Amino acid sequence: DPASYDFVFTDRIIEGLMNAGCEPYFRLGVTIENEHMRKSYRIYPPKDFEKWARICEHVIRHYNEGWADGYRYGITYWEIWNEPDDCYVEESSAMWKGTPEDYFRLYSVAAKHLKGCFGDSIKVGGYGHCGVYEYAQDKDLCGIDHEDTYIYDFTISFMHGFFKYQKETNAPIDFFSWHVYDNCHKSTRKDFCNISEHADYVRRILDKYGYVNTEHHLNEWNLHTDVRHRDVPLASAKTLGFMLMMQRTSTDVMCYYDGGLGYSPYRTLINPDSGYPYRTYYAFMMYNTLYKLKNSVATQSSDSHVFVGAGVSGRKAALVISNVNDESVHIKTYIEGFDITDIQVCRVDEGHWYTVTGEEDINEIVIPAHGCVEIKLWNLKTDGERE
Repeated sequence: DPASYDFVFTDRIIEGLMNAGCEPYFRLGVTIENEHMRKSYRIYPPKDFEKWARICEHVIRHYNEGWADGYRYGITYWEIWNEPDDCYVEESSAMWKGTPEDYFRLYSVAAKHLKGCFGDSIKVGGYGHCGVYEYAQDKDLCGIDHEDTYIYDFTISFMHGFFKYQKETNAPIDFFSWHVYDNCHKSTRKDFCNISEHADYVRRILDKYGYVNTEHHLNEWNLHTDVRHRDVPLASAKTLGFMLMMQRTSTDVMCYYDGGLGYSPYRTLINPDSGYPYRTYYAFMMYNTLYKLKNSVATQSSDSHVFVGAGVSGRKAALVISNVNDESVHIKTYIEGFDITDIQVCRVDEGHWYTVTGEEDINEIVIPAHGCVEIKLWNLKTDGERE
């Protein structure tokens, strides 16, 4: 019954995203109840899993098939719930008040129903895993029997239980989603470099259970949630370096959390007081220069904390570099096949906010500590083979 649904506010959000050219990543179910310690309302398991699945079906029909005065947006990704693996300490659980087995069954029922309704026109997955920070403790994949049972259960055994249950019930998993957070103000400022190992671990565990074609998504990530450090150059350098690093892993999708306005420690792109971007925003602009070129070019760096990426399309090419070191680096470049009069250098560092610097000599580039550089080469002499 369409009268049982109230889409007014969600419609406005989804319309805005689609009008901006941003296809939503749609989470079905609850994200979080921050005041759950006072009273929880919506983070208990549904009373009727089958009915809940039918409700989700009609939400999808509203946005993809025009049901109930809806739309035909063709939204691809539909995620079932968020971080249900936080359930191991009931009094602190802000996402899921049921047992692990309750969630395993909810996912299985809903995923099978939704794929039965829509087939390959949508992709269904979950579950917004809290994070595989303790991946090295995995007894099955790493052979380490750790004494801290709680941490192991919280981060790893829930995931094993989830995949075992879905395999036994023949539930589809088009994608598996996981999260990671890391603060740039830590004394060990380069800790984020091991997150590529998290991605490798997620891929291994999917393959272990036979989900070799299942995508895996880092669909919540942020490297600097301390409000005191959100606009320091290191924040932008780490963010750009992280994207360039993860481009080389098996990760299929990444979603930054988040780009909203306001004073949440997670909102690290736009200054809510001035309305102007933080430096981190420009890290995304630099990465977007590569993204729009579509074709990645092989690159490598001899410094594990200098990250580089390059792209090419027709007569255009670009190179971006992030220096996460605490000291400056000198980089020599050898560029052939370009009209040297059409090169643009942009910088983000202590004295620059995506600033075009007007540099003429790019044969030797100095990147200061925690600096980012973008070199645009917009006039290739030839469309043939090139380095």
